[in-house]
Amino acid sequence: MTTEAVDLLLVHGAVVAMDHSENVCFDGALAIRGRDIVAVGTSSELLDRFSAAEIRDCSGCAIIPGLINAHAHVPMSLLRGLVADQQLDVWLFGYMFPVESQFVDPEFSYIGTLLSCAEMLRGGITTFVDMYYFEDQVARAADQAGMRAICGQTVMRLPTPDAASFDEGLERARTFIEQWHGHERIIPTVAPHAPYTCTDAIYREAAALCRRYDVPLNTHLSETAREVQESREQRGVTPIGYAARIGAFDVHCIAAHCTHATEDDILLLHDHRVGAVPCPSSNLKLASGIAPYRRLIEAGVRTGLGTDGPASNDDQDMFVEIHLAALLPKGISGDPTAVPAREAFALATSLGAQAIHLDHLIGSLEPGKRADITIVELGKLHSAPRYTYSPDAIYSHLVYSAYAADVRDVLVDGQFLLRDRMLLTLDEQQILAQAQAIAERINDFLANREQNLLDKILAIGGVHQDEIFEVQVKAQLGERGEEVIQQLLVHPHITITKASERTQYDTYFLFHNSERGRIRIREDHRLDPGARLKPKYTITLMAEGRRGEYPSAILLSRARYTAPADYTLRFYREYFQPDDIVELEKGRKRWRIVYKGEDFAVNLDTLIGHRNPGPYLEIKSRTWSRKDANHKAELIGELLEIGGVDEANLVKQEYVEMDA
Repeated sequence: MTTEAVDLLLVHGAVVAMDHSENVCFDGALAIRGRDIVAVGTSSELLDRFSAAEIRDCSGCAIIPGLINAHAHVPMSLLRGLVADQQLDVWLFGYMFPVESQFVDPEFSYIGTLLSCAEMLRGGITTFVDMYYFEDQVARAADQAGMRAICGQTVMRLPTPDAASFDEGLERARTFIEQWHGHERIIPTVAPHAPYTCTDAIYREAAALCRRYDVPLNTHLSETAREVQESREQRGVTPIGYAARIGAFDVHCIAAHCTHATEDDILLLHDHRVGAVPCPSSNLKLASGIAPYRRLIEAGVRTGLGTDGPASNDDQDMFVEIHLAALLPKGISGDPTAVPAREAFALATSLGAQAIHLDHLIGSLEPGKRADITIVELGKLHSAPRYTYSPDAIYSHLVYSAYAADVRDVLVDGQFLLRDRMLLTLDEQQILAQAQAIAERINDFLANREQNLLDKILAIGGVHQDEIFEVQVKAQLGERGEEVIQQLLVHPHITITKASERTQYDTYFLFHNSERGRIRIREDHRLDPGARLKPKYTITLMAEGRRGEYPSAILLSRARYTAPADYTLRFYREYFQPDDIVELEKGRKRWRIVYKGEDFAVNLDTLIGHRNPGPYLEIKSRTWSRKDANHKAELIGELLEIGGVDEANLVKQEYVEMDA
């Protein structure tokens, strides 16, 4: 009998094909020639039909499609364990973006990807979808490892480690796509980060690139409830609705997370054949929520699973993600049948392949598809004994019992990348040493920054330094408040340059070590006619000051830095972690005046809810010059005389220093 020659026969394993017929063959075999699967069947059948250069015995193992990690940021393996137990915005804007801006370069992306590829191969992952910076280096490392990958060059409206503007980012993406387009295993593309970090123009131009080169657009959508709420407030639609409106779904699209997809969103995802990719571990760790797995599957949405970046997971173990995808819907619905083991396993194989638009090549073990295969040992203590009375029993073993450490062999395009648990394409020890060397530099940076409030403010941007000397005095006026102000302002040597009225809400962050300074977050509401309608938010770092006492004033010399307060009070509280918090609310009438050629601010303040509400007269001025500060201290004394302020009423403290 003439037999057909193939390169490899995998025999005597439990073949879990994940094809349309949902075949499971407990003494099954695969025939592989080159990069393709030639046949799937029983061991006896294929041993009779084929002669092979190698016959690999898989007794006691499951032969499964290579697992698909449909959303990742693989270079971020170098940031694993960097910060934990934070809200997404604190994690992202307070730590990830600042560290990335300092350390992410081509070497970072290359070494981080090698580390991730080694981890993923050991866990049976053959394909991953990435979104990061210097994505050409991600592609280079993935190619070296022998893996299959969709590599998305990140674009944002903010400056990124590899692009000073989004125009530069889009051009980098175009160049990257052209350089790698047509590779057999690497698909280069563009990844507009998310609606909250991008513009309409970014999404439109990214979609145009994807259409031109026939590659999938990769983005984040509806990861948190806050993101959805803000999108509705700012754009009138959810992030998923916005992506559909802007044209992101007019091309193949992979939408990471979709944790808070609404019913209308789910219909949009289905109708536009968008791949939705929840990331269970990351979504739980960042308290982003639990994706509607059951509804996505029921609605026919192309649904996969991802690990997200190792900085928010912290591993790249798809067995964990499969496990959670099966358990979470049960726990929140009270229905143990919500996502059966077989469907959960499909999320990382056949359904996952659909989600990333590669189901014509991978995701199931069928003749004509690529030989991307994972072989999992089943007879371990945690996965024994085995039952075979029902084909579905194998899914229970794989979903509820199997670990990443059970993976014995991994093939991509018919080539062994992991064999008998030995990595064949990567030097594991060298990668670990290189990764630790980068981590040591980041560790030193963060250790220094955590003790330096200025560095922490600089990390989130927009800071400018104010004048270094502040001369001020306060006086408690009692019932004479308006009288003193009028007496002062009508003086012939005083010119009023500006007047305003406002309510200010100040939150002070105080630290036991006063040398660190203190932080004030101010919400300023203008009340005067014609003033700006929206409140102004600022954050100010005031270093500990050196006091100089004058007869009628105090002189503070200290560094002072101010920035727009673009984040929530909760963000700043979690980011700076103060030892004490003091809140002050005050009504303020302010006059900017010129007296003897010098500028001063004259404030009439009432402390709302304070045991000594005032009103208080405050006169202050700031300057870069100590000599100028000394002169202004003398002039403040003259202003107090003009107003008829009694020295006994002077308060040489700041409001935050007064007992509440």
